Amino acid sequence: MPAAPLPIRDGLGPDRVRMPADGAARTVVEFLHAAHPGEDWAARMAAGELVDEHGRAVDGHTRYQPSRFVYFYREPAPELPVPFAVEVLHHEAGLVVVDKPHFLATIPRGAHIRETVVVRLRRDLDLPDLVPVHRLDRMTAGVLLCTTDPGLRRPYQELFERQRVRKVYEAIAPYRPGVEFPRVVRSRIHKRHGELTAVEVPGEPNSETRIELVEHAGDRARYRLFPRTGRTHQLRLHLNSLGAPIVGDDFYPQFRRRAPGDFTAPLQLLARTLEFDDPLTGQRRRFDSRRTLAFRPGDAARRASVRT
Repeated sequence: MPAAPLPIRDGLGPDRVRMPADGAARTVVEFLHAAHPGEDWAARMAAGELVDEHGRAVDGHTRYQPSRFVYFYREPAPELPVPFAVEVLHHEAGLVVVDKPHFLATIPRGAHIRETVVVRLRRDLDLPDLVPVHRLDRMTAGVLLCTTDPGLRRPYQELFERQRVRKVYEAIAPYRPGVEFPRVVRSRIHKRHGELTAVEVPGEPNSETRIELVEHAGDRARYRLFPRTGRTHQLRLHLNSLGAPIVGDDFYPQFRRRAPGDFTAPLQLLARTLEFDDPLTGQRRRFDSRRTLAFRPGDAARRASVRT
């Protein structure tokens, strides 16, 4: 996708709308008023913030451009602030490595736009080109690798695509004395578009996780997980398949809808370590989360000590 013709503003890039090939409008503005009548297009034109895909300002006389895009800034809907900070572990040479808190999404999507790692870091560190190399889901905390130079994205993304990154996770889940560890769990995971949860289905495995038991106390245990693949909700599903659903999981074994603004009882899953050979220097790099999980009932995960 070509670069947007409007710059990042307050951590957010512009939106774009494609003009249909068979559109009947005579001008760009006529199309926009018909397609999105609730927007203040006059104000955007006056501010010079309505442009075509070449960065040329659109005014009331700009002819309709079939199959082309028009770009503009859109103010996202209000969001409840996530009251936990993103902690920077490393920042140099085009790399930013952070310790993501629970409840904060990685990238803008759906209902989570400003309250995301990407938007916060772009804004707070003044790094408009920052993007994550991989993703952690909103409820998972831990180490997240980002680049700030577009030229560096591909080499680091390929590390993950080619499974050349050693990823170590920790989880708190029920203790299963009848299950032997360490063990490798393999299954076929299927995620339907538009559905929140994934399922394990019959067929050739497309996911693999090595699981170790670190310690246990009473009916709880700390597990160390080494995912070889990166399927949606893989670690949650694999522990759940052993009868040990992760503490605080709203999805497995049963879906539970969390009330907006409920930042209590986080999912006890942490991306503890990322380790890899740097694709540019060959140097071995390792980054470790400084967060802790609530192992014993009553323990407070470290997320509460890094509030914004």
